[in-house]
Amino acid sequence: MNETKDQNQSWVDCGNGVDRRVRAENPDLMVVEFRFATGGNGALHSHPHTQSTYVSSGVFDFTIDGETRRISAGDCFVIPSNAEHGCQCIEAGLLVDCFTPRRDDFL
Repeated sequence: MNETKDQNQSWVDCGNGVDRRVRAENPDLMVVEFRFATGGNGALHSHPHTQSTYVSSGVFDFTIDGETRRISAGDCFVIPSNAEHGCQCIEAGLLVDCFTPRRDDFL
């Protein structure tokens, strides 16, 4: 089992009011937490990885391929490979993202 504990994980400052930490990973899958301050911005971007996002807390305006929706705690969705996406944090919160395959650029 590839298990992690909070005390073994360090947050990385991504800028724009966003921090991230890798919670678990192997070559096929990666779990990452993103912590957003109110007003934090996840700039529009795309990547070849399929991504799922679970909103653990907070409120966000999330844009995927030009369509923006307000999401909040308990919401979950999938972002297809290469889809342009990003978010604006309305109320401070935490997103839990899973990427397949692993995002080697986060290691």
